[in-house]
Amino acid sequence: MEFQQEGKRTRWSRLKSFIIESKRVYRVTKKPDKEEFKMVVKVSAIGIGIIGAIGFIINMIYQMIA
Repeated sequence: MEFQQEGKRTRWSRLKSFIIESKRVYRVTKKPDKEEFKMVVKVSAIGIGIIGAIGFIINMIYQMIA
């Protein structure tokens, strides 16, 4: 019986700790401003374009070989 009560306290303390940490992270994070958002969109678009170009080149090489 004591073991079960101790386990419940541990679960409760872990849940409480998780909630406290989640609140801390939420306070630290911020919404990006317009310029930061534009930069993230540009970098993501460039990355997607590069990956697409690499895939296209590989596909063209495969088509020429086969």
